[in-house]
Amino acid sequence: LAPSAVVRGPLRAAAAPPESNDVAVILLAGGVGSRMKADRPKQFLELEGKPVLMHSLELFLDLPGVAQVVLVLDESYRDEFREYDDGRLVFADPGAERQDSVRNGFDACRDDAGLICIHDAARPLVTPEAIYKVIDDARTHGAAVLGVPVKPTIKATDDGSFVAETLERQRLWEVQTPQVIQPDLLQEGFDKTDAENLQVTDDVSVVENLGKPVKLALGNYADLKLATSDDVI
Repeated sequence: LAPSAVVRGPLRAAAAPPESNDVAVILLAGGVGSRMKADRPKQFLELEGKPVLMHSLELFLDLPGVAQVVLVLDESYRDEFREYDDGRLVFADPGAERQDSVRNGFDACRDDAGLICIHDAARPLVTPEAIYKVIDDARTHGAAVLGVPVKPTIKATDDGSFVAETLERQRLWEVQTPQVIQPDLLQEGFDKTDAENLQVTDDVSVVENLGKPVKLALGNYADLKLATSDDVI
C-alpha cells in the first residue's frame, strides 16, 4: 500500500504548523510484529523501497515544531537509523508492554518539551495536517487523540459465542495515532497507573483514568496501522 496511491480524505478543519518548537515525539517501533507472519517486525517491511519506520521518522523530522524525536527501538536495529540524527534524535528501549515503551520514551524526552506526541511507527500514512490538528487540540485541552467515527455496526459479547448487545454506533470512534498529551498531565497519569497497577492499551487512557478530558481530533480513514500481511499489498 503505497502512500502516493492512497486517497487521503480531507480534514474538516484546516490546521497550521505549530508556532512553538516544543514538541517531543515518541515514535514506537519496538513491536515484534507477530501477527504479520513475516521474517522481520512490521515496521521494517518495505514500503515504496524503504522500511515503514523510515516513512514515519522522516515525516516527523521534517515537521515544523518538532524539537526532538525519541525512537523506541531495540538496540540491535538502531545502527541504520543513526544517520538521521540531526541533533534531535535519541533512542529508548522498548518495554514489555506498550505503556512501558511509552514510559521509557517519556523518560528520554527533553525537560522543556511542551507537548508529548506519541505515534506508532506502523502507521506510515498519517498526514501532516492531521498531526497539526491533534497537536493544536492537545495544546488547548491538555490531551488529544486522532480518530475517526466507526462505520460498521459493533456488537458486544460476554462469552464470545452470543451477542450481548449492539453498541450505539454514533458514540463510537476508532482511535489512531498520534496521541498528544501535555507532559505534566502524562506524568500525573503514569503516577496513577503505577500506584494502582493499571493496564492501558493506548496512551490517552492514562488521562481518562484521571477523570480529565481528552479531545477527539478528526483523522483520516487511510491512517491504517499495519498489523497483518494483508495490510501491505
